[in-house]
Amino acid sequence: MTGLDKITSQIQEEAEASAKERIEAAQKEAEQILADAKAACEAMEKEASDKAAALKTVQDGRIHSAAEQKRKTALLKAKQEIIAEIIGSAYQTLKEEDTASYFLTMEKLVKTYALADKGEIYFSAADLGRMPADFEKKIEAAAQENGGSLTLKKEPKEIPDGFILVYGGVEENCTLKALFDAKKDQLQDRVNEMLFL
Repeated sequence: MTGLDKITSQIQEEAEASAKERIEAAQKEAEQILADAKAACEAMEKEASDKAAALKTVQDGRIHSAAEQKRKTALLKAKQEIIAEIIGSAYQTLKEEDTASYFLTMEKLVKTYALADKGEIYFSAADLGRMPADFEKKIEAAAQENGGSLTLKKEPKEIPDGFILVYGGVEENCTLKALFDAKKDQLQDRVNEMLFL
């Protein structure tokens, strides 16, 4: 081999070696780029998966919370209906008592609501018609216990039950419905305590 052939051969070998190194470096760089891209994709997939799981947890929590709120609302409504039914039943029972029991209740109410003043008491036509003969004396005795006096008026009032007290032109509605309405919150609380606490 001549000198020129040796130089040419050496240049060619160096060029091939340099090309091989560049190709290997380019392949390594390409492999690194692919590995980095794959790692980035996996990280993005994990992040998306984590976000989806967190969002699902939040949504599940909201769904559970909404369902729990609906359950509590339905339970409260049912309790309120039961309480209202019991109070309504108690009102109806008092309203429909036999004559002796009804007027015993009226006597207790007179003792509770009569003032230490001179007044009048009015009943409905139905109650005046079934009133026991000695009830007028019981009314006066109950009023006297409170330091006052009551005169039974024979003119009926348009009321379903109970009575109306009049002191100096001021009426106090003591019908059963008015008394139940006035004590509604206390009655509801008491029935709630008896049933649910």
